[in-house]
Amino acid sequence: MISTFRDILTRAKAAGEKKRAAMAVPVPRQLKMLEAAVQAGLITPVLVGDAKKLEDLCKGTTLAASDCRIVHEPDPAQALVRAIALVKNGEADILLQGGTDHQVLIDGVSDAAAGLMNGRLMSFVSVFELLQRDKLILVTDTYIQNQPTLAEKQWILENALRLAALLEIQRPKVAVLAAIEQVNPGIPSTLDAAILAKMADRRQFGDIVLEGPLDIDCALDRKAAARKGVNSEVTGNVDIYLAPEMDTGYSLAQLLVYIGKMQMAGVLMGTCSPVVLDLPFVSPENKVIEIALATLMAGQGGQHP
Repeated sequence: MISTFRDILTRAKAAGEKKRAAMAVPVPRQLKMLEAAVQAGLITPVLVGDAKKLEDLCKGTTLAASDCRIVHEPDPAQALVRAIALVKNGEADILLQGGTDHQVLIDGVSDAAAGLMNGRLMSFVSVFELLQRDKLILVTDTYIQNQPTLAEKQWILENALRLAALLEIQRPKVAVLAAIEQVNPGIPSTLDAAILAKMADRRQFGDIVLEGPLDIDCALDRKAAARKGVNSEVTGNVDIYLAPEMDTGYSLAQLLVYIGKMQMAGVLMGTCSPVVLDLPFVSPENKVIEIALATLMAGQGGQHP
């Protein structure tokens, strides 16, 4: 099982094949990340934008002496379209967010005709190192789906399970979070959690163990769960935390990074080729881990197990 970020990087390096990573209109702060990924043998950058500006930007960096490819497209909006097209047409394997605004990137990737959707729902999975337990935990959705319906939560869960399979997490334990651990018709998230739990009992998600609804207390601590009448192998040993909506997921991810001081990397799921976002609370070192994870996904034909 892949249990640390170092394992992800080691596994990606061991693959031995550089992936072509397209980035539209990179900004100066992203160059060190690109250099580190190139030096690790993970990628060959394909930079899309004004050729003269890109050449000037790369001067004095190791990118200038590498096999970095520059695609001339002076219009920033068209540069993103061109970068997505390179990935869609097989001229690049991975899309990296450059200087493009987050929503503009998501809109471009999700475009029905020219984007990178694979027919599924997009969601974002945050991956954290739980060093005291020597394991990785996944939290989702932490960035994309604002108020997912029950059907959308199915897709969000299945996206996370695909990533769990890539990380070799056997029989993943899933906690479907809600405000309380009891089913309450007045709290829709508890109803969704209970339905997902019944679906899991009938093996509609394969070989997993899913418990819900669970509040954070029950999910984290088996004794607290038992005190509240919840007895499950999921409590205290969660692999995947499924948030009720994005506000909860995003806030939880930020709390774990800023207050919990945990290391985080993330990946966009539900696309036909890997897409790496540039989130502000992911450290430069962990952005390289995100690229390593994307190369592993690309090596398996995108996001399909």
